[in-house]
Amino acid sequence: MAPQSLPSSRMAPLALLLGLLMAACFTFCLSHQNPKEFALTNPEKSSTKETERKETKAEEELDAEVLEVFYPTHEWQALRPGQAVPAGSHVRLNLQTGEREAKLQSEDKFRNNLKGKRLDINTNTYTSQDLKSALAKFKEGAEMESSKKDKARQAEVKRLFRPIEELKKDLNELNVVIETDMQIMVRLINKFNSSSSSLEEKIAALFDLEYYVHQMDNAQDLLSFGGLQVVINGLNSTEPLVKEYAAFVLGAAFSSNPKVQVEAVEGGALQKLLVILATEQPFTAKKKVLFALCSLLRHFPYAQRQFLKLGGLQVLRSLVQEKGTEVLAVRVVTLLYDLVTEKMFAEEEAELTQETSPEKLQQYRQVHLLPGLREQGWCEITAHLLALPEHDAREKVLQTLGVLLATCRDHYRQDPQLSRTLASLQVEYQALASLELQDGEDEGYFRELLGSVNSLLKELR
Repeated sequence: MAPQSLPSSRMAPLALLLGLLMAACFTFCLSHQNPKEFALTNPEKSSTKETERKETKAEEELDAEVLEVFYPTHEWQALRPGQAVPAGSHVRLNLQTGEREAKLQSEDKFRNNLKGKRLDINTNTYTSQDLKSALAKFKEGAEMESSKKDKARQAEVKRLFRPIEELKKDLNELNVVIETDMQIMVRLINKFNSSSSSLEEKIAALFDLEYYVHQMDNAQDLLSFGGLQVVINGLNSTEPLVKEYAAFVLGAAFSSNPKVQVEAVEGGALQKLLVILATEQPFTAKKKVLFALCSLLRHFPYAQRQFLKLGGLQVLRSLVQEKGTEVLAVRVVTLLYDLVTEKMFAEEEAELTQETSPEKLQQYRQVHLLPGLREQGWCEITAHLLALPEHDAREKVLQTLGVLLATCRDHYRQDPQLSRTLASLQVEYQALASLELQDGEDEGYFRELLGSVNSLLKELR
């Protein structure tokens, strides 16, 4: 049977219903599309927010999730975020790409430092807790190694040195008392001054005392308890050895020590030293006494003035004219050179500082040394000493002749022996200076001596 067709009056509502359903479906589909394609926002800002949200999410995942280990090679490789880099790798920031890169260090460069401290990379991933534990073990291992080194060092110190308590105990058992320098000097002075001490004991005491008084403070301490005067009185002994070693101690105590020098002059040391030099004594005793006299006079104008008043220049003249005293003669000439130049330097210092009447200069101006040298015949004595064979002695005599030139010029010009000696030395030192030049020494010792000889010859023409 053929189907019946619907009337047109019923078809119209069905078509309308179908159209509404299709419109609803289309609207539903549009509402579930990506909103950023239709939202009225700036696309660049939406993209930035999305990037920040992804980076934050990646950082959160680094803490909670596992970390991938980076396996470096000898070539630079880019590091991905969150990758764990093994210890000893070389990491850099590539300024062109903005990425971090890593590679292996040079071979064996860090092998010794990282031995036993590398991460175990047998597994492919590590959590953040694993890395913290590994770092803690690394620090603990370094502390243990440092502790072992300290213990080894302490053991070595204990092996080489004994504890102070043990040393004190041993010293107490031996009845050894640790003394100060002051206590030692008091003991030595008492031993020297004791009538019950033998000659050998007195000499030993003075010999030991000389070692201590080299120090300025010790020499002043010797003065403080009266030990200096005891040694000065030792110069009156009838034993030449006592005089010799007493002068040895005094010479060490006087050196560059003004306080001790003043007390020595007031205690009569200068007179006693000159008496020994003026009388017949062993050569060794006079040698030590001259040493003490030089130490007392240098840089002490008051003592120099007293020396001239007591006839010191006459005493020294007699000393250098004795046979077999050439060594002492050179030391005397050196002393005279030092005394003359001291006064010259004091004058120059006063001119530089522009002081009209400094106390030191006034003291030196009261020392009339150059006129005394001229009167006592030191111009001739010094010129004749130039015949000594030793170059060192000639050097000192030439220096003294130079500073005495203004005072002794007439005597030098009238001395034919001096002229012959200077001419002979000129020839000798010209030859020696030529040998120095051949050896490559432009400013040699003999060239300086030749210059001194030439200067004197020029002044005496």
